[in-house]
Amino acid sequence: MKSNPKAPLVGRVVNAARQPDLDGIKAPVAREIDVHDCPVSGTLPPRLRGSFVRNGPNPMFEPVGRYNVLDGDGMLHEVAFGDSGVRYRNRWIMSRGLAAEIAHGRAIYPGLGSVLSFPDPALTGDAGPVKNPANTHVIEHAGRRLALWEGGRPTEVTADLETVGEYDFGGRLEGAMTAHPRLDPRTGEMLAFGYSLFEPYLRYHVVDADGTLSHSVELDLPAPVMMHDFVMTEHHAVFLDSPLVFDLAGLGRGPLVRWMPERGARIGVLPRRGGPDDIRWFDVEPGHVQHFWSGWEDGDRIELLGSRYDAPDFGIDDTTEPTERAAKDENARPARFWVDLSAGRAGWEPMDDLEGDFNRINPAFDGVRVRHLYMSGFTVPGRHLGDFDAIVAYDTSTGGRVWWSAGPHGHVGESVFAADPEGTGENDGWLLNAVHYDDRDATDLVVLDARDVAAGPVAAVHLPQRLPFGFHANWFPQVGG
Repeated sequence: MKSNPKAPLVGRVVNAARQPDLDGIKAPVAREIDVHDCPVSGTLPPRLRGSFVRNGPNPMFEPVGRYNVLDGDGMLHEVAFGDSGVRYRNRWIMSRGLAAEIAHGRAIYPGLGSVLSFPDPALTGDAGPVKNPANTHVIEHAGRRLALWEGGRPTEVTADLETVGEYDFGGRLEGAMTAHPRLDPRTGEMLAFGYSLFEPYLRYHVVDADGTLSHSVELDLPAPVMMHDFVMTEHHAVFLDSPLVFDLAGLGRGPLVRWMPERGARIGVLPRRGGPDDIRWFDVEPGHVQHFWSGWEDGDRIELLGSRYDAPDFGIDDTTEPTERAAKDENARPARFWVDLSAGRAGWEPMDDLEGDFNRINPAFDGVRVRHLYMSGFTVPGRHLGDFDAIVAYDTSTGGRVWWSAGPHGHVGESVFAADPEGTGENDGWLLNAVHYDDRDATDLVVLDARDVAAGPVAAVHLPQRLPFGFHANWFPQVGG
């Protein structure tokens, strides 16, 4: 599938219904642009060469009914650092569903709150009953760049942000694939999973370094659980079966996802090439993790670090007023989980009382013991779920914690670690983060030295248009750079 027409696409969202997830920093941008020589404050590190690419929701058309921020069409934003300066460009991900809507000149797919209300097949054609917006993450493996959405297949895109189309690993991928696969920097493998609202509720996959999906198994879960992330260690894949459950029977009378602590919670440990009978489950106090930093093993002990919610309420609910949802926000806090394989026990303990999420590390250390953790956090009172103001750095060796706050007008996204090509230490590199300032309605891509986060940005790229609220980003280093 060819992505964008030669003429840039233009969005048509006016938010006539005054929906909060289409307002303020969540309001979509209307145009695709391509701008060279973006202005820079401060001094860019001379060895910072490559591209920061962030994915996120950006609906092209006025939505059908209630809009949730998870619903929007995917849009990729790239900030590229080269010898001739800094370039910015953005492109919609041209899903089959979006192409069908463009053909009709309006939105035809309802949002997640009406997930079982399918549009007329006469309108969707071969695009299918559910739109895959590919709006959550972007990764690269085995020479393919993939935009990800956990409700469907990956969508292949090019380094020029052109859309190739949905990708199923040569027909080997059954069902959906997580937006958070784990890339093993030592073996080159990609570990992934996919959850479903219908049985089988969980599938697990291993993709070889050459891109071949060579291992795929169905794992038994008692209910359709929202499982956004998982952990890879040297020999295992580790899952959190939390009581955050899809409630299709109650759809239309309450939220799509319900917190059901009476179901309990478990940590599942599976050998990386194991089968359904090889997984071991360990009971743990109910809680939910949306994003893990990493995990590793030390003999028979497995540790995994993430931001834990006591009782999440993500508000995918067409029956509750959106303004009421914000009042129920609960934010996550850093936590350490552990599993003792020999004793058959598991547990967790808090690491810090600072609220935050969007956890990242130096990806070269995924799956092994990690010292330096980076998080988007809350230090300004009154912020709601996902509206971070600070970039936080932890040193697990010393127990130290430092942060840089963007202040009361700054809205921080997810930090991405860009390794210094001449560095030798785990934190030798820079953190890149798209920060929106509501007092000037503008976005800067800030660059912090990962070894001294508290010092604040060493440079800021002033982007030619604001970036709306988004999800996950990655750093793609310049080849040979």
